Amino acid sequence: MMDRTESIESMEQLAVVWRAMVLDRDPDADVRDLPGVAVRWADCRFPFWNCVTLTDVDADPDLVERRLVQAADIMRSKRYPGFLWLFEGLLGDEARAGVRTAAEKAGFEFSFPGTGMAGDFLPLPEPSHPDLTFVRVTTDEHLRAYADLNSRAYGFPLEAGRDGLLGSTLWKNGVHAYLGVREGVPVTCAGTVEAEGRLFVVLVATAPEWERRGYGEAVTRKALHEGARATGLTRATLHATAAGAPVYPRIGFRPNSPVHFYALKG
Repeated sequence: MMDRTESIESMEQLAVVWRAMVLDRDPDADVRDLPGVAVRWADCRFPFWNCVTLTDVDADPDLVERRLVQAADIMRSKRYPGFLWLFEGLLGDEARAGVRTAAEKAGFEFSFPGTGMAGDFLPLPEPSHPDLTFVRVTTDEHLRAYADLNSRAYGFPLEAGRDGLLGSTLWKNGVHAYLGVREGVPVTCAGTVEAEGRLFVVLVATAPEWERRGYGEAVTRKALHEGARATGLTRATLHATAAGAPVYPRIGFRPNSPVHFYALKG
């Protein structure tokens, strides 16, 4: 059986961190905690800042179906597309078995899988990589490079990442965000941010042509090292895509809840 406690933690970490990220992007963003549904929607071109997630614990199939219809209605009312984040570990057994069908009935299509992870392993030693120099994000130029790496890694237009990050004060001050630079060119990036007594890892990306060289792991270790050094925190959480999932256990993370990302059909 899944660890329901860590699934709840994973969902709550998303809600806390995304509240800050979305309101940083737009102080008037749609940030609501409705019964069973959390809305974190900047309505910008960066799809990750447009987020709805279900928050009921041990919901039965009928309740999940109602929540999915509500989530779809919310997303249809927005200008820009985003994702429904669905934490499998929160669902009751019966609802979990039929959730893909229920989501499709509500008007969603499955986009990609993810995994919630957590661990008590901080602080980490000072990381290094023979190819990389680590640079903290403190300028608009750094932030543009960070945004572009995410857009390229996730297959978004460059304008999408820039719309999500450029001009941010939070990312230049509140997030421990780092670029991994190879021969003067940023090739990888990762950030950590404090969230309710934990460090949350956010927006890890590597340029596609520089993957599978350990760059993402190295820069994630750097962001965790510096975040822990600044805050004294010892626990970290994250949500991994399929590409990143094999990397994080090497750092000390343990998988807990599968996460399903859905978009509206058509």
